[in-house]
This record gives sequence, structure tokens and C-alpha cells, in this order.
Amino acid sequence: MNPMLVARAQGAFNTVCGAWALLRLRSFERYFGPQRLRQEQDWLVRTVSGLLISCGWSQIRTLPTPECLAQARRLGVGTALTLCAIDLVYVPAGKVRRSHALDAVIEAGWLVAWWRSDAITRWAAQ
Repeated sequence: MNPMLVARAQGAFNTVCGAWALLRLRSFERYFGPQRLRQEQDWLVRTVSGLLISCGWSQIRTLPTPECLAQARRLGVGTALTLCAIDLVYVPAGKVRRSHALDAVIEAGWLVAWWRSDAITRWAAQ
């Protein structure tokens, strides 16, 4: 799998998802559920949204150099691990809607994509 393609695809996904929650919070909450203490938690949803947009934009703007691709990979893996872990902890605990389980599957998919792109890059270098 091409690491440049993975970086840009995950970057686009994170940017769109972050923008959705930031710009259309009510629509986002219809799918993922409102926060328990909604008004006190809106700032947190907006903060995470902004961070997703920042990470995504950085990945979209990745240059095809080994250093830039390594940075995009670190951002991608770190973002996917964090979001997947949160989903896997809080869905079974009943703290968030089950729709977050789909996000865990998507985030696991990004981890597999990065793993495969790294394996192919190492194989091609030999």
C-alpha cells in the first residue's frame, strides 16, 4: 500500500470528520449521541475536532519525502490508536453509543493500512 495514499486518505477522513463535529455539532450528536453533560462537554468535542482537522490537514499536505511520510505515519498511527482505544474502552462501559464501535473498526483499518504500507516500503528497500 502506498504510504502517500494512506496519508492523504486518512488526512481527508480526519479533516472531514473533525469539520463535521465542529461545524454541525447537532448532526454529529444525532449519530454519536449527545454528551452526558452536553453544555459542559461541547468544548471537548470542539477541541478534539480541531485537533483532528489539524492532524488531517498535516497529512493531506505531506510531501513525498521519507521524513515527511514518517511524520505523516506517526500522526496517523497516533491518531488512530488514540481514537480506537477510547472507543474500545467507552463503548463496552456504556459511556458512549454503540455507533462508536464502527469508528473503532475504521481506526483499526487505518492502523492496518499503515502497517501494510510500512511492510511494503521495507520490502521495496531490500
